[in-house]
Amino acid sequence: MATSNVLEVHIKHFAYQEDVVLREVNFSLDQGTHLAILGESGGGKSTLLHIIYGLLPTPQGRIFWLGREVPGPESQLIPGAPFMKLVDQEFTLMPMTTVAENIAADLPRFDLKESDRRVNELLEVVGLTAMKHTKARLLSGGQRQRIALAKALATEPEILLLDEPFSQIDLPRRADLRQTLFAYLKEKGITCLTATHDAYEALGYADKIAVLGGHTLLRFEAPKILFQSLDSAYLAGFFGAFSKIPKGVLSPKQLYLLPHQLKLTRLKTALCVEIQNNVFQGTHYLVSSTFCGDTIYFIYHKPLKPGRTCYLALLNNIA
Repeated sequence: MATSNVLEVHIKHFAYQEDVVLREVNFSLDQGTHLAILGESGGGKSTLLHIIYGLLPTPQGRIFWLGREVPGPESQLIPGAPFMKLVDQEFTLMPMTTVAENIAADLPRFDLKESDRRVNELLEVVGLTAMKHTKARLLSGGQRQRIALAKALATEPEILLLDEPFSQIDLPRRADLRQTLFAYLKEKGITCLTATHDAYEALGYADKIAVLGGHTLLRFEAPKILFQSLDSAYLAGFFGAFSKIPKGVLSPKQLYLLPHQLKLTRLKTALCVEIQNNVFQGTHYLVSSTFCGDTIYFIYHKPLKPGRTCYLALLNNIA
């Protein structure tokens, strides 16, 4: 099995009329890699997936899969590369047919026993075995989204493109589905690109994270490296509450820190804050404080009295 540069993306410029959406987006992926694409709403995540799939013309861009250029809509009658599957936010099912019939629609019909086995396998992956004979029109939004995922996997694509694939699925089921789905994709060696706004979700399954901002590719790194080197308010904001520490306070450079990266200390540091509020988060409290008019967040095992002043230091030598 080939293991390098099976997917190559080179987009110099893409715009809807005069509105620039993407520019200078270049990266490559190994086979079986899971890539999470992070970006703000309207930042080009969905557009990037549609370009890769071949739904949008790219006169100033080229996409290659296994060394061959992926044709755009101008080159084929039915847009969309046959070896890829795209599950976007406007997925459609046949409402008057059953869940099993929806999944089996693209499977060969000469071996019904094998087709049924495949349907059962995919229903187990998405956790909807009990809904096999239910009409699609009776499903909830989250259930329809899960069936759309199963349908996309029916013919085992070489590359799977997912646009906010868990957006309609409730939290208790989301974690199980995410774990099962991405484990299945790894087992099958299926390359996967997922557009998401949930950075913590991406940390759990992605081999690489691509961050889109200002219409371009800002970062393309392993999750651990990205998480440990947040270098802008834009990037840190994907992970929730963060603190902007001016240069010279705890480090010669300006820092963007997540709450767990600061700790209360008895030593007098340059970061002396005044406690404002405490929010219980199960295993700890998220404490908000102020420093020179800016909000500073850190975590502590118990609530701290508002108005109290205390010193903060870096949890580790991250500067």
